[in-house]
Amino acid sequence: MIKRNMVEEKAVMAALSTVQEPELHKDLVTLNMIQDLEIKGDQVGFTIMLTTPACPLKNQIEREARAAVASVPGVSAVEIRFDSNVPSDGRQRGLLELPIRNAIAVASGKGGVGKSTVAVNVAVALAESGARVGLLDADIYGPNVPTMMGVSHLPPPRDGKLYPAEAYGVKLMSIGFLVKPEQPLIWRGPMLHSAIRQFLTDVVWGELDYLVVDLPPGTGDAGLSLAQSMPLSGGVIVTLPQQVSLDDARRGLEMFRQLNVPIFGVVENMSYLELPDGTRMDVFGSGGGERLAKEAGVPYIGAIPMDPSVREGGDKGVPVVVSHPDSAVSLALQHITKDLAAKISVAAVSQGDFIPINMIG
Repeated sequence: MIKRNMVEEKAVMAALSTVQEPELHKDLVTLNMIQDLEIKGDQVGFTIMLTTPACPLKNQIEREARAAVASVPGVSAVEIRFDSNVPSDGRQRGLLELPIRNAIAVASGKGGVGKSTVAVNVAVALAESGARVGLLDADIYGPNVPTMMGVSHLPPPRDGKLYPAEAYGVKLMSIGFLVKPEQPLIWRGPMLHSAIRQFLTDVVWGELDYLVVDLPPGTGDAGLSLAQSMPLSGGVIVTLPQQVSLDDARRGLEMFRQLNVPIFGVVENMSYLELPDGTRMDVFGSGGGERLAKEAGVPYIGAIPMDPSVREGGDKGVPVVVSHPDSAVSLALQHITKDLAAKISVAAVSQGDFIPINMIG
């Protein structure tokens, strides 16, 4: 509830109307991002309601908002608080018991490029920012997410429903929880489609800001089944810099296009290896991911360096953004997460779902 002090309030709101949200290109007042304005004498406090807790430009917004309000005559102190309300992409997901605001598929044209590593670390980084996150391991034939997240089983089912496991603040579901580790899944398309559908209908996910989906490599049935079962906010393509990987990644990218799934961009994994003397070795070539993005006309989200700690963390069930949060590879993954979160917000706001933000609380 805004506390009224007509003269000063008008001046404060006028000042804040000069501050632009850098990604949405509208001012904070027009976007209803200013909440709980309090004016006590010469002290002003308010909450900025972000569209994602992983906002990459939060510091810039705070700096510019503080400067704008401090310039109002008579103001001696400014207190800025932050909260977030992740907008929904507006897509109807009737199969799901509770709302999932945004669903993001992580795909690659071939295996071994670190797709699951990207999906796991993005999900954990989003959860660490304060978002409600789910991670669906749709890689039916090679479910690695339980190992990479350090979880071996699901909680007991209740009322005929499955409940996701949880680790690092992320709810997760995988076929790996339901079969023995050595058991191969020799499934035809209809069985795979049924399994993915059940992961959506029979699992109590609860309300999520983001559901990150780790697709199997290639352009087979899983991507089609997922797109048919649940509308996706968009997809991310993971590739290596080398030409063979790029050729396969291009097919994965075109798969999204044929399924009418928006493409958030391309991530280049294992981009380079930093040597002890500070030089970089391009083990798989260089610049391939950026070239692919440019040729396809989609954003280039970023590059992730090679680092043994990624493999170690995956084997031990501790994602690198947790085990080595200040390492170059972790910082790259956090940057990619924030960039992706911003793109999701921009896409959702363009659907006109941002207006209810000022109705919170």
